[in-house]
Amino acid sequence: MRIRATVAAVTGALALSALAVPVAQAAEPKVPADIAAASKVVHGAAGKAVHADSGRSAFAAAAEGEPYVLDATFSSVKVNNGKNIAVGTTNLVKVPVSFKLTHAKDVDIHAADFFAGVELYRGASFDESIFFFDSNDASCTDSSPTVANCKATVEIDPFALLNEDAGSWKAAAFAVAFNGEDPENPNLENVGVAVTDPTNSFKLQRYSKLTVNASPEPVKKGKTITVTGKLSRANWDDNKYHGYTNQPVKLQFRKKGTDTYTTLKTIKSNSTGELKTTVKASTDGYFRYSFAGTTTTPAVNAAGDFVDVR
Repeated sequence: MRIRATVAAVTGALALSALAVPVAQAAEPKVPADIAAASKVVHGAAGKAVHADSGRSAFAAAAEGEPYVLDATFSSVKVNNGKNIAVGTTNLVKVPVSFKLTHAKDVDIHAADFFAGVELYRGASFDESIFFFDSNDASCTDSSPTVANCKATVEIDPFALLNEDAGSWKAAAFAVAFNGEDPENPNLENVGVAVTDPTNSFKLQRYSKLTVNASPEPVKKGKTITVTGKLSRANWDDNKYHGYTNQPVKLQFRKKGTDTYTTLKTIKSNSTGELKTTVKASTDGYFRYSFAGTTTTPAVNAAGDFVDVR
């Protein structure tokens, strides 16, 4: 059933455009991986059209009437267990969301045509979002006649993203009661809608990778060790990994038999994301590179590379 609700404004402005796409799917059409990999059409002019949020305005313009304010509120909304969301180049990312839904006794949250969920969006507000993903219909368990604890999942497909989508995002919670109306062609005046916006803020980030190699191995004490590596991150425009350039990265060392890394120096990645520096061999231990992250890219540590000093 096509149930992602149109909701003309509970407060007078467009709040949730409904019926544009199934709630169980991302708000925008998903693009098959083979098409994206074969060409840049998805991320060119045609891709921009797919990426554009046209479903809301198109339906809102055609819909007549205005839904009433549903007597329901949201609290304790959690997105990805409070962590930022990192998305790579191919794998679908399933983001857990949960919330507490408080409602009037006459609101049947278990009706077949009642839907509640969470929307993750980029933009100033829920009704002015640039791009968005909706959760599937939440599964709710009653804790009292008027309170329920609900869980859902938001699926984020990297083939639907562009690099410009990385950065600050928000979440909003919504519920729609169709009350027997046909979701494809409802009388909106009989449809109840509740929206809480925003409920959360977080970063949607381009997944990062970091490598390290220390050589020679083994090495004599006092000799030079060359430590190389590469910092890269997901590029959502072509769904490949590219070097992250001109970024400060720490070279760290952990002595054999200990658990703590100590920073030796900070260097910057070059124009292709490559890292290279030298240190003097002193004792057995592990070298790694460590990147603190940016707004658009998560922090990452390379796995330690052991060097035997003789």
